[in-house]
Amino acid sequence: MITQDRASARFLMCAPEHFAVSYAINPWMDPQSWARDTRARAAAAHEWADLHRKLGELGAMIELVPAASGLPDLVFTANAAVVLDRQALLARFRHPERQGEEAHFEAAFRSLEARGLIDGVRKLPEGVVLEGAGDCVFDATRKLFWLGYGQRSDADAKRPVEEMFAQEVAALELADARFYHMDTALSALPGGEVMYLPEAFTAAGRGEIRDRVAAPDRIELGIEDGCRLAANAVCLGNTLVMSACSTRLGAELEERGYDVATTPLPSFLRSGGSAFCLTLRLDRRSVPLADAVDQAAVA
Repeated sequence: MITQDRASARFLMCAPEHFAVSYAINPWMDPQSWARDTRARAAAAHEWADLHRKLGELGAMIELVPAASGLPDLVFTANAAVVLDRQALLARFRHPERQGEEAHFEAAFRSLEARGLIDGVRKLPEGVVLEGAGDCVFDATRKLFWLGYGQRSDADAKRPVEEMFAQEVAALELADARFYHMDTALSALPGGEVMYLPEAFTAAGRGEIRDRVAAPDRIELGIEDGCRLAANAVCLGNTLVMSACSTRLGAELEERGYDVATTPLPSFLRSGGSAFCLTLRLDRRSVPLADAVDQAAVA
């Protein structure tokens, strides 16, 4: 049963005014190829605008982080923080190239808090690295976070996430440099399925997914869809917004009751990102809003 409410959806995004592949911190990134492409910036702007428009057509509200010169990856707002129940845990980045984003994202969340859109903003303990929702994907069906560690985030981030959000955390080691964040390899769909790329995880990680997700709810991606970052999808009700997927995967998702909306994002794949990376859901709740209201009325 697909229950996620698209009517209340609110996302944080950042226009790609300064987006570029100007350094390499994952295998997707080729600064020299980007520099030779005179149409790269215009293409990225067009693709981002299409994604922004699609989310609006689906009823989502969009909050914007101001773009900043010298921070080309600020556009990947999924990495800004982990957000649940109107509480935000700000990210800390591993690579120096992205550490300058931290102050900009903190300012954005302080502004959201001042406007009443977020109730609390906290920081990670010193020395703990966690790159936001990119490595901390909430699974509403199982009431847990899937946390990716080993490449860009620390396994030690599990404890502060559990303490802040009072949710279980399943920490899985990422094993392939191409799939450096959890959101590049796993998506928890609103109908209860988990769509994931087995090759992105260690044997122990694959085993934990199998233990926690019943076989009928596991959607295993082939490497072709994995390299399209098909797992990096935005879920809005029964609509899955993604850059691309195979005919086979699209048919399986539709058979399960989903509408697949493709909005191509090849410019951002050149940096190792796609639809989920370019958004951060701000209204996600551990308990559906209608249930929370009912519980409050009973109390």
